[in-house]
Amino acid sequence: MKILTAVFCLAAATAAAADLATKKALTLTVAKQMAAAAEAEAAKNKWNVVIAIVDDGGHLIYLQRMDEAQIGSVEVAQEKARTAVKFKRPTKALEDAVTGGRTVILKLPGALPVEGGLPITVDAAVIGAIGVSGVTSQQDGQIAKAGVDALPRIVGR
Repeated sequence: MKILTAVFCLAAATAAAADLATKKALTLTVAKQMAAAAEAEAAKNKWNVVIAIVDDGGHLIYLQRMDEAQIGSVEVAQEKARTAVKFKRPTKALEDAVTGGRTVILKLPGALPVEGGLPITVDAAVIGAIGVSGVTSQQDGQIAKAGVDALPRIVGR
């Protein structure tokens, strides 16, 4: 009877383990390289910004404040990144919804509907986000895109 119970427990444990997911995750090294690509885009245009990169839970991995970037952009960049990861879409999509009359978006918890936040995806899964603040929202979005566009080169995909 003890052997049968042990076999049953082992089989149950094996079945439960089979249900665990394997997922990609951002590393500090990758986040720094993405931020460097975003910074290069900002520097090329002589824009001083703050760049924030968060993980898939919205927790800060890396923050970079360029010289002369306004201090108010530190929080804004982080909130743009958190919004992009929480809602799994660019913050511009939320901004466009508000501009189009969907003001209810302004009441969504944790939503900052201002362009400049982009989700970071691998194999259609959101693994984090980047947020940029410091210049116009459109320029912030351009800088964030440069960071996201660098990911395939960084990871060799």
